[in-house]
Amino acid sequence: MPSPHLSIVIPMFNEEAVLPLLADRLRPLADAMVDDGVCAAYEIVAVDDGSTDATPVLLQRLRRTWPEVRVLRLRANAGHQAAISAGLARARGDYVVTLDADLQDPPEVIREMLTIARTEGVDVVYGVRTDRTTDSGFKRWSARTFYRAQRALSSVDTPLDAGDYRLMSRATVDAVNALPEHHRVLRFVVPALGFPSATVGYRRAERAAGESKYPLARMLKLSVDSVTGFSLTPLRFATWLGLIGGLAALAILVFALGSRLAGHTLPGWTSTVVIVSAVGAVQLLALGILGEYVGRMYAAMQGRPTYFVAHDSLGEPEQPPQDRV
Repeated sequence: MPSPHLSIVIPMFNEEAVLPLLADRLRPLADAMVDDGVCAAYEIVAVDDGSTDATPVLLQRLRRTWPEVRVLRLRANAGHQAAISAGLARARGDYVVTLDADLQDPPEVIREMLTIARTEGVDVVYGVRTDRTTDSGFKRWSARTFYRAQRALSSVDTPLDAGDYRLMSRATVDAVNALPEHHRVLRFVVPALGFPSATVGYRRAERAAGESKYPLARMLKLSVDSVTGFSLTPLRFATWLGLIGGLAALAILVFALGSRLAGHTLPGWTSTVVIVSAVGAVQLLALGILGEYVGRMYAAMQGRPTYFVAHDSLGEPEQPPQDRV
């Protein structure tokens, strides 16, 4: 396979329902960019993140009819961000696009991203969701809060409503791959590099098929990891305990005030109970936050890989393309 000018990295986990729709929509667009001279050659790096459904079978079948498809299979499910990192480490293109398989981010924007990167001479082009009416009200509110809180808590100038749909130059990809950080959140790591960038707006569509791989629990975890860079469940338990203690302190405050008004308390009892409860909650919360950063340093010292590659189809002998059935 010739060295590609454009690599499209697509993380996949149990995407058997949407994979045929993705191929039918993405291949004509990619082939058209080659025919129109937008890019000389391309590769599709499909990162199978330990799928347990028919996704691996469909990918191997797709390779027989689409020679540009390259399958990178991980030994176990490592998570969305780790799968993207694995794809970036193996991608060979001068420009690399990261795209989710659910078709909520339209592949048609890739041509515009590549054009802007060339004409404006930027290293990164972010896909920004200017219309999220297809998302639920809670998801729109939580995403808006998440991005604004992240910008307030850190010095990273992250484009609002920009997820993992982006185009990066080879220099950007090499810089990301060189970072020693584990469990990184790429939507904040890439802006932190400070490379010249631009944005492209698009309307976020509904998921074409299958189920979302980002339930509320994963969204909360991604939010905390974005602030601390790492998380360990035992240490994070102290944080949640502190928050629960704070709520308990408020409940005790209400109870103590009610008891005082009813005349069932001794002088000084109310203030003592409330102060002790509040101080204990604050201490646990501070300990939990400190534990988050200690856990991050501990993970960095261990240096354990976030993923393990089981198979890369690039090393397989090429098969002659077959007609579609």
